[in-house]
Amino acid sequence: MFSGVGENVRMRSIPKLITATAALALVLAGCVSAEPEPTPTVSTPGPSVAPGPSPTEQPAEVAAVEPTGSIRDLATGLTSPWSVAILDGGSALISERDTARIIELTPGGETRIVGTISGVRHGGEGGLLGIEVVDTGDSLWLFAYHTASGDNRVVRMPLLGEPGSLSLGASEILLTGIPRAGNHNGGRIKQGPDGHLYVTTGDAANPSLSQDPGSLAGKILRMTFAGTAPDDNPTPGSLVYSIGHRNPQGIAWDSAGQLWAAEFGQNTWDELNVIMPGANYGWPVVEGTGGDDRFRDPIIVWSTAEASPSGLAIAGDTLFLAALRGQRLWAVYATVDPNGTVMQGPDAEAWFTGELGRIRDVVAAPDGTLWILTNNTDGRGSPRAGDDRLIEVELRERT
Repeated sequence: MFSGVGENVRMRSIPKLITATAALALVLAGCVSAEPEPTPTVSTPGPSVAPGPSPTEQPAEVAAVEPTGSIRDLATGLTSPWSVAILDGGSALISERDTARIIELTPGGETRIVGTISGVRHGGEGGLLGIEVVDTGDSLWLFAYHTASGDNRVVRMPLLGEPGSLSLGASEILLTGIPRAGNHNGGRIKQGPDGHLYVTTGDAANPSLSQDPGSLAGKILRMTFAGTAPDDNPTPGSLVYSIGHRNPQGIAWDSAGQLWAAEFGQNTWDELNVIMPGANYGWPVVEGTGGDDRFRDPIIVWSTAEASPSGLAIAGDTLFLAALRGQRLWAVYATVDPNGTVMQGPDAEAWFTGELGRIRDVVAAPDGTLWILTNNTDGRGSPRAGDDRLIEVELRERT
């Protein structure tokens, strides 16, 4: 599906960061919910797709998978779950946005409370959001992104004990000052193939912050496990990896090490982007495909009624996107070159439309299955029997 170079930090085609201009104030006078009311506009992905390959530039054949349709419950009775992290020892951790609890799914298939993250202040779309587990060799750490009383922040704590009886050590604050609001808080945190942490932040309902390189809002950040900027970040001393985002909530890397991100649009277009270091993705000057050389256009767009994307995962070199308002799982097939230009596709197929309700997260499991986290108890969905649920989906080669 994808072709590229081994590490994101070596990608070419790095546009310069730009500062905010007075034109930004004329673009948007306000901001609506990260999951706006659907519009009658139908997605037309074509304009957002780069030209296909010439006969001498055919991409290499790659693996592609799709769900079989066979599913089973792994966990039920969850409250406003947001993120899933799978551990090597057979356990998995689930964050609950509103309760600030970390839930363990044990190797035996039971659920138990590991602990509650201190300092979390739930409100609107804020609370305990993304989590990631990192093994540093001598210690196991849980990293979390959460909303506090005055900002969003990143914390870490030792993960103690054995699978089935895990507990949390003392929490340490790594990063503060990420603007917060009732919506547009971003919140995903993942370890990249280069060993660093990547964090998605929303514009905190203040669109101009997305174009301000001095603000942590409306960005994808890249940081060390200590919360500092790696030496090879696009701007020395800055955590900012890319700018011009509205509310990205899903990130994943393909087998070539290329970073992808899913992003909420406002009233018209939700986006799937290839993320290049130092690039500008246009918000709030552009929503969806803008054709403006200052900004990178998305690979594919959907109407907000079809998507409202949150979690993102890659399995078998197929990209799976969790849709909240769209209440479906999107499977996306595309090939890009090392510059992030589309070489083949994109082709998108919808699965489980309306069957599971709102889908918050999707994770590729080590055994080759796909895990789907529903989100029907967060105040916007319609809870069903067993909600919220963590579901296992079997995959097969795409036919």
